[in-house]
Amino acid sequence: MVTDAPGSSLRSRRRTTGQVTIRDVAQLAGVAAITVSRALSNPALVSESVRERVQLAVQASGYVPNLIAGALSSGNSRLVAALVPAISTLTLHPLLQALEETLDAHGYQMLLGQTGYNNERLDAVLETFLGRRPAGFVLTGLLAGEARRQRLRASGVPVVETWDFSPDPVDMLVGFSHAEMARAAARYFHARGYRRLALLGADDTRSMQRRQGFQEAAQELGLAPPQLHTVKAPATLHSGREGLAQFLGAEPGVDSVFCSSDMLAMGVLIEARQRQLEVPRELAVLGVGDLSFAADLEPALSSIHLHGAAIGQRAAECLLARIGGAERTAVVENTGFSIITRGTT
Repeated sequence: MVTDAPGSSLRSRRRTTGQVTIRDVAQLAGVAAITVSRALSNPALVSESVRERVQLAVQASGYVPNLIAGALSSGNSRLVAALVPAISTLTLHPLLQALEETLDAHGYQMLLGQTGYNNERLDAVLETFLGRRPAGFVLTGLLAGEARRQRLRASGVPVVETWDFSPDPVDMLVGFSHAEMARAAARYFHARGYRRLALLGADDTRSMQRRQGFQEAAQELGLAPPQLHTVKAPATLHSGREGLAQFLGAEPGVDSVFCSSDMLAMGVLIEARQRQLEVPRELAVLGVGDLSFAADLEPALSSIHLHGAAIGQRAAECLLARIGGAERTAVVENTGFSIITRGTT
């Protein structure tokens, strides 16, 4: 039973320190501090009556366990840091959801960090998260810069790079090739009779890989160099509309547009409708991401499905295996992609 006398002492302590400690909880519960620690971290080690007294004391005091201190003593923070360029990027949401759900099922929590599209921000986020001793890192994209790669390797923290592909990852990799995806998009248009290709992409590294692959495939197919338009990342509906206007104002006009995201593709479709272009007879449109709205557009958007949920689940499994003591072996898995044909092609 929690008594009033220790509570007055606790109030006095909170006025001086502003924090409730495990010793305060022990005093309220009438047990030793080590008993509180056991009741909170491994309840099976104490009796039911003691657990109830400790829980009442925790509720009465407002005590919050210091997870950072616990991580330092145990060597496992049970936090996994997931780094994304922009939280608003809808294409990444299936990956993040599957990652979070798989980690949560094993008692781990995901800590999400936004790195932006510049190295200064990336370095700051990496250092902040390393200071919190995460159990693992999941990166969306390849980590650029040998100094950064060595920094993560030296930390000893397991790392899974995703949403890209390289035979030489920092540690482990589960992803796909953006250049190969773009080559497949160019071949896809060509097989359907389109010859005046265009690519609308953002100014991030992965979009640049798609641009190169798209250009290479067009050349291999004997087509004229595709028209290119680059927008600032992250892409928006408005930039998709502006991109199509740019293509249609050039000579010769385009008959197909490969967009580096479904969001850009939807902007292209809005602009095409405004200009009364018939899709796909006069203009074919292919997006990337196969987002939930793609099939519900009119016409329904053809898109490249990236298996994001499978990537997130597999990345979590790789981390959990390594954290659990699995041998440090090379993991490089290519999940590939699928082109989903709908009304815009």
